[in-house]
Amino acid sequence: MSKDAVDTAQVAAHPEATRTPADAGDAGYSKDLKARHVNMIAIGGAIGTGLFLGAGGRLHDAGPALAIAYLVCGVFAFFVVKALGELVLYRPSSGSFVSYAREFLGEKGAYVAGWMYFLNWSTTGIADITAIALYTHYWSMFTSIPQWVLALIALAVVLAVNLISVKIFGEMEFWFAIIKVATLVGFMLIGIFLLATQHDVGGHTPGLSMITDHGGVFPHGLMPVVLVMQGVIFAYAALELVGVAAGETAEPEKVVPRAVNSIMWRVGLFYVGSVVLLALLLPGSVYSGDQSPFVTVLSKIGVPAAGDVMNLVVLTAAMSSLNSGLYSTGRILRSMAMAGSAPKFTRVMSRSQVPYGGILLTCAVCVLGVGLNFLVPSQAFEIVLNVASLGIISTWVIIMICHLIFVRRARAGEVTRPHFRLPGSPVTEIATIAFLLACLGMMWNDPEVGRKTLLLIPVIAVMLVAGWFGVRRRVEQNADQELSRLTKQ
Repeated sequence: MSKDAVDTAQVAAHPEATRTPADAGDAGYSKDLKARHVNMIAIGGAIGTGLFLGAGGRLHDAGPALAIAYLVCGVFAFFVVKALGELVLYRPSSGSFVSYAREFLGEKGAYVAGWMYFLNWSTTGIADITAIALYTHYWSMFTSIPQWVLALIALAVVLAVNLISVKIFGEMEFWFAIIKVATLVGFMLIGIFLLATQHDVGGHTPGLSMITDHGGVFPHGLMPVVLVMQGVIFAYAALELVGVAAGETAEPEKVVPRAVNSIMWRVGLFYVGSVVLLALLLPGSVYSGDQSPFVTVLSKIGVPAAGDVMNLVVLTAAMSSLNSGLYSTGRILRSMAMAGSAPKFTRVMSRSQVPYGGILLTCAVCVLGVGLNFLVPSQAFEIVLNVASLGIISTWVIIMICHLIFVRRARAGEVTRPHFRLPGSPVTEIATIAFLLACLGMMWNDPEVGRKTLLLIPVIAVMLVAGWFGVRRRVEQNADQELSRLTKQ
């Protein structure tokens, strides 16, 4: 039984069908997220581990041209979030793009979208706990503790907090985002002061000479910039969280447009601005993938405590990202479970209206990441970053395909587009999809990790196909039961 048939029966059988959740997975949630929560979740999604930790290694590899990579990827990331924002205003759902994939691509599309998103966030969670362990090792008192132990402790703490309630999650993300924004602004003010006064930074005089005297904007050529693109996409990975959070806010039509429209200037200010500033303060060769670039700068200006403070902040950013990953996958898996394409236990909710089954499943995969930190602590972050990129790119491509179909149906008079719209359709969607697929192809030029990651695609495809044959009967039974329930109303 197709989802379209269920929707048609719903409208015919119930005159107030539009008041009922279009996705069964939307029922049972509280609406405790306020406008300030969603706005700061949007900011938090735009400022995460990819900037605080990943920018160091990328600056070392690509040089100042990293700012260009952040700008280009940021524009396409904005298109994705703008498209998702339009779909959210059309129909808010905690199932977010999985729910839209179900409507516009059918159950198979929802199944692929949901499990690839789960792959994205479960591996991102591994990257986050790896980052937390690396940050903690910055302090000498923790260097004797194995990286995998620190990763396990971090996972346990964030899991405990996430299971309490969505309001607590919202408050945590609000304050996490406040800390991240305040610290970045503070760093940029310090950096501008160092630049304006020509203050010595680790034996270097800040200024354009840090770029011109060390190989220019492209010190290692164009190829390293191309190679870091998929890592830069990872930096923007949590932007789509706004779509999930909209399902638990009382006024999405007011909150979402404001949050989405503000993303572009945040990207320009925080990502591009901070990378340009970092490049003007120190040569790219000084930065390292083992340490936050912000910590590198502050530690070299003669105030050791400054590095400690920044390290604490970037530790907070990684905790925030892990917290967001558990939140979003819990909601997405519940939407899938209600349709039959995820394990039944992921549909259960606690008394505080938290879908803890899906959260625990994501945590179980993150525990595998603890093992990765035990086996290959030096490579754990880079390995999972590349695998997460597969999930991110597929998720964003599915969002744009859903939007293309949505616009086509709107032009046919089947649905109504909201006033908040992605401009330039269908060119914008097609260009974004082409760019994302090109980023995927760029990974082949990295024989160490990227090429091996691409070779996982056939493995993932086989697993998805096998999984679909395992759940399709349950999906059909759920659709039939839903149709039967609606026709009796």
